[in-house]
Order: sequence, then C-alpha cells, then structure tokens
Amino acid sequence: MGVIIEPFVYVLAFLVDIYFKVVVVEIVLHWLIHFKVLEAENKYAKKTMEILELLTKPVYEKIGAKLPKLAGIDISPFALLLGLMLISRILHNLSELFI
Repeated sequence: MGVIIEPFVYVLAFLVDIYFKVVVVEIVLHWLIHFKVLEAENKYAKKTMEILELLTKPVYEKIGAKLPKLAGIDISPFALLLGLMLISRILHNLSELFI
C-alpha cells in the first residue's frame, strides 16, 4: 500500500515546499520595496510581484477573513507560513510511515 501512496506524498510535500518558498520570496520583496531597497517602479520587481501576488493573494484573503489584523499589521502571510510548515511536517511524518 505504501508503494502506491508514497509518491503522492512526496509530490504533495514538494508542492508545499515550493509554495512555502514563493510566500517567503513575496514577503521579502514586499519588505525590500517598503524599505526602499528596491524601487516599486522597477519593471522586474513589479512583474515579479504581480506574479507572486497572483499566487498568494487568494490564500491571504481567505486567511485574513478569519484572522484579525494585529495593530494594523496583516499577519496572514505568517499564518500561511506556519500552516505550510505544519503541513510539511505532517507529510514528512507520513512519508516515514511508508519506509
């Protein structure tokens, strides 16, 4: 049974890992633009942010609807990162069951 399910667990863990990295890159780019390290009008930064926001904004909105802002700060990206870490850990433990 593990031979059938194990590849799916690995692929799912890989996708969670990629999405985690997308969220981290998006957070870092937001900070770089906010602190004026990168210019918001930079065409490469602008296009990259558009792509990353397409991937993350729907999830942020769903999480943001459930979580309040703390002192005016949107914590949905950090909640998403915590959730992705939890899912990754669960998948890692699940994959060890099949070994």
